[in-house]
Amino acid sequence: MKKLYFLLIGLLICACGITQTAITIPPIPQMRQLFHDKIIASQKAIIQLNNKKDTIFTASNDLDVNLQIHQMLKVRINNMRAEIEMDSTIDVSGKYKWLRGIDDMLTDFKNGYQSKLIKGILLSDLIIAFEEAMQAELHHQSIFPIVQQNEMEVGNILIRNFALQNNIGIPASKEVLVLKLCQRNQQNILKILSQYPNVSFADSLIIVMAHRNPDKFYDYASAPDSLGKRIQTVNEPLVKTISQMAGMKTGRVYFPFLDNIYHHKISIDSIEKISADSNAYYKLLVRTEIDYAARAKNGDTPIVMHVLTEKLKRKAVEIYIDQINALHDEKSDAVRFKCLDSLTATELYYLCVVAEDEIYTSSYLGVYKRIFQRMGVERSDTLLNWVHYDFYKKFIKMAAAYNVLDDFLKKMNQPEAVELMKNFANGLEKDNTLEEAVDVADSYASIEDKAIKKLILAEVKKNLNLFEQEKNARASVIYHLLNTIFLSEDSTNKIDVSATLGIPPVYIMPKKLLQDSSGKIIIQQFFYGDKDGLAVFNSFMANYRNGLWKIVNKPEWIEVSSVKGTKITIYANRPFDTKQDLDQQAQDDLGYYLDSIGENPTVVIHRGHSYYVNQTIKQLPYSSKVVLLGSCGGYHALDEVLNICPQAHIIASKQVGTGIVNIALINAIAESLRLGKDLNWPLMWKSLENKFTAQYKEKFDDYVPPYKNLGAIFIMAYKKAMEKE
Repeated sequence: MKKLYFLLIGLLICACGITQTAITIPPIPQMRQLFHDKIIASQKAIIQLNNKKDTIFTASNDLDVNLQIHQMLKVRINNMRAEIEMDSTIDVSGKYKWLRGIDDMLTDFKNGYQSKLIKGILLSDLIIAFEEAMQAELHHQSIFPIVQQNEMEVGNILIRNFALQNNIGIPASKEVLVLKLCQRNQQNILKILSQYPNVSFADSLIIVMAHRNPDKFYDYASAPDSLGKRIQTVNEPLVKTISQMAGMKTGRVYFPFLDNIYHHKISIDSIEKISADSNAYYKLLVRTEIDYAARAKNGDTPIVMHVLTEKLKRKAVEIYIDQINALHDEKSDAVRFKCLDSLTATELYYLCVVAEDEIYTSSYLGVYKRIFQRMGVERSDTLLNWVHYDFYKKFIKMAAAYNVLDDFLKKMNQPEAVELMKNFANGLEKDNTLEEAVDVADSYASIEDKAIKKLILAEVKKNLNLFEQEKNARASVIYHLLNTIFLSEDSTNKIDVSATLGIPPVYIMPKKLLQDSSGKIIIQQFFYGDKDGLAVFNSFMANYRNGLWKIVNKPEWIEVSSVKGTKITIYANRPFDTKQDLDQQAQDDLGYYLDSIGENPTVVIHRGHSYYVNQTIKQLPYSSKVVLLGSCGGYHALDEVLNICPQAHIIASKQVGTGIVNIALINAIAESLRLGKDLNWPLMWKSLENKFTAQYKEKFDDYVPPYKNLGAIFIMAYKKAMEKE
């Protein structure tokens, strides 16, 4: 059987048509035998790289390819050894040099393969290239053409080889290998050039990168290293413009306006004159954003437009949003919103759309109100025309979330309103992210007007049919999911969205998914030490002083454990002075403690104002499966929660979070679990609706249950669907 195996191998090698006649190696002087033995050992080591029992090197899954490579490794290498010994033009020291060179080449391959720096199938190319390089060196010729025509990994082994170190082509070969590295790693060209700033083609690549990625280029241009100095010498308009900014201490102030500066529409000097005036600088950012939006609408993408938008966001938050957020307790709107007095309607518009993650509910409503005060009798679609529909889908989504979309649409003629909402539901497949699709899903859940919902659903169905006919898989998935989710909102359609889309339960959170291996459920509550936080904490404590629960006091937190029913332990940090970050310290210490005892919270509750919610989210355990954000506008932090806990059921308010509602929700969750019940959200919501009247009914209606978080449901379903695709 063994003889038959080797006969088969021989026949396959012959069939490949690459057989090379083996040369008989002449008698080897004793002094050089050691070098031959090393080569033989290296050949064997390569053959056994993947398995010690292998008799050929398994470089690939193709037996024919492996046999070809095996012949190269055995026959061609042995022939090279024989030719070195028989070549009378190679003196004794030269024979030593080339034998060592062969072994170096094989050893470098073996080490590179083990480090995953070179693929096994390149071994043949390497052996042929080395033999060609040896002949070039023996004839005093450059190895540059050989390095140039081979893969980078082969070239790297050649230029490092002991026997080729003095070849006249080494300098040029090193340069071409840097070029090959740049071609293969085009996202890291500047990083590569920082290591090789003096290559002959550096200026050409510097110009390319200035146009391709000006933002990253700026950082390299400002560095006081060799590449930074090289960049400063390049005489090309865009490179010179960025270099000028990068050489200034305040260069980042001007960089967002790069496109207009580059095209001589504005000067650095004119920007410098207003840069110290925060209001004037913000207004210039808005004017430039509107200018860029008009160009982008016509298919022209301004340079570093995203940088301008990011700067606009930072300044909007820093100058205005932080200020009006901080004055949330101020009873006088005139005082609270005074910093907005000089802003126009368009400047207020951008405060909303770029600061979505930062603006509080009351701040948004105050800004929205002032937009239309500034506009006077103008229609609302005029505002969108003024900004060339820049971020209009974000504006609609936020208007829906804050319950002012109906008001916005009523401020324009009905045909324009219809067209606007049609456009809102179109083109979602063009967005490389899912942001616009998620915005549409979230908005649909917030819209009360049945006619508008019907309009959006019709557009979604139209797009679904279109992309199914075009066999556009991604677009079909997006619109299919939206169509299914939207239809499931109407109970008469009898669609089980969880079963239909193959995602975890949406309407129910099974108790067993919240329990650990011992059947215990861990709940964690985050409290904050301001005036309201102390009152909320005391109310929480009073709620559990009964025969159903036992309270254990610890220095930095309390532990509330069920006495009857399902085993539940609630951990809550004490609301120490927030000004000294003592509440943060208590939260950190509680988190460390839970980790140390292996307790993983599956229900997490945020108790505090909206300006603390980010602090809670940063500490959110990955094990969280139910998250209640009991703050104002917690609904707008869904994406951040889902980034940490992709399948979490989230309860949050679109507007004002209320202590009475929060307590009712917490009690309903804890009591259902204690009694061994699953969390049935529709039943719980129906039960709670009957408990609230008047103003509290309105507040409760602003809380969105998990099965109404359509954006979150869409994200889960999309990930599942694309896994199948």
